[in-house]
Amino acid sequence: MKLWKGRFEKTSTQAADEFNASIGFDQRLYEEDITGSIAHAKMLGRQGIITEEESSVIVEALKQILEDIKEGKVQFSMESEDIHMNIETILTQRIGQTGKKLHTARSRNDQVAVDFRLYLKKETGAVDAALAALTETLAELAKKHQDTVMPGYTHLQRAQPVTLAYHLLAYYQMFSRDRERFADCLTRIDRLPLGSGALAGTTYNTDRQFLAEELGFSKVLPNAMDAVADRDFAIEFLSCCSITMMHLSRFCEELILWSSVEFAFIEIDDAYSTGSSIMPQKKNPDMAELIRGKSGRVYGDLMSLLTICKSLPLAYNKDLQEDKEPVFDSVDTLKASLGIFTDMIRTMKVRTDNMEEAARYGYMNATDAADYLVSKGIAFRDCHEIIGRMVLYAISEGKALDQLTMEEFKEFSDAFDEDIYEKIAVRSCIEAKRSQGSTSFDSVAKQLEDISK
Repeated sequence: MKLWKGRFEKTSTQAADEFNASIGFDQRLYEEDITGSIAHAKMLGRQGIITEEESSVIVEALKQILEDIKEGKVQFSMESEDIHMNIETILTQRIGQTGKKLHTARSRNDQVAVDFRLYLKKETGAVDAALAALTETLAELAKKHQDTVMPGYTHLQRAQPVTLAYHLLAYYQMFSRDRERFADCLTRIDRLPLGSGALAGTTYNTDRQFLAEELGFSKVLPNAMDAVADRDFAIEFLSCCSITMMHLSRFCEELILWSSVEFAFIEIDDAYSTGSSIMPQKKNPDMAELIRGKSGRVYGDLMSLLTICKSLPLAYNKDLQEDKEPVFDSVDTLKASLGIFTDMIRTMKVRTDNMEEAARYGYMNATDAADYLVSKGIAFRDCHEIIGRMVLYAISEGKALDQLTMEEFKEFSDAFDEDIYEKIAVRSCIEAKRSQGSTSFDSVAKQLEDISK
């Protein structure tokens, strides 16, 4: 039986009921819904809006309903539409008329808003824990590979030699900023909407500060209409999810490339790879590819909620029932992706010899050769041209720069001397970097020291 039936002369069709119902997905908010209702019942009793005895009966019944749901003893009904009305219906069935008093001084509009914010507070913590595990794994790998030399790339072309530790620490910083974004987002999630009513507040002498303290919110939303009508906090959360998935996708793209025969920098563990149904030799990086693909799914969730909210007049509109599925989907997708990714990089095999071999070729020491000439008093732009002609010559001769003879060096500039060979050795190129945040061995060690504080 619908709790709002009094105004209507005829019942809705089954098709309309099915279209209108959200219990199929919002039932996952049952714990948040009951938690909010318990706080609301306590407040009603404290304020004398209902008796203390009625408040206690409602609270105890709600606690029992929560336990019964966790134990699988409760079956939700589509006729009751959503998790809020399902819980209230069950409560009324168990304690009679007293159960009907729970909804005094509140609306489903502020009820769903508080449920949603409680849910996102919990899931923000879960996402942060997953990101913390990932950054810890990246730091451990970086410590292990401080001496592993590899090519650094721009435009996917070999650019300058770096260390694998340095490369990993770049992602460490990205995911650390992701953690900061979620933490900052949480400050806007962590605001209480309950007590706002449908849109204009309530005539009852409620205590919203008590509700905030009881439910663990740091602030009370000051405007009731805003409290029930906006979902910017959920949009911001999905934006944070999207940025994190973008960072995961970028890293996965590199792992996919690195695991190919053409690169052969890493081998992904069998536990995170799949084979081919027709080609026996194949070992495919499917987990990395799936994470890369799922980034688009999370972007879609963000765009979905932005589009839902873009033309809504104040205050609440039924469109906002569509806010939960995109958020639920992004939460599930992001947490699963973070878990799989962290385990995948923790168990991958790094082929350090192939990385270092690749770093020796591709003329990545050209910039250091130019800097060498700068140290001899030649203007950088002139040095750039000299080394450019030298690289062109070396390519035509099929030689690396460090394979040129001194006579060949002298053909391009008399400033070259025997010490050029040491200056353009791969490890010398790395160690020569002096600026803060560079790839030098000392700089990487300092970066690792800083993140361990």
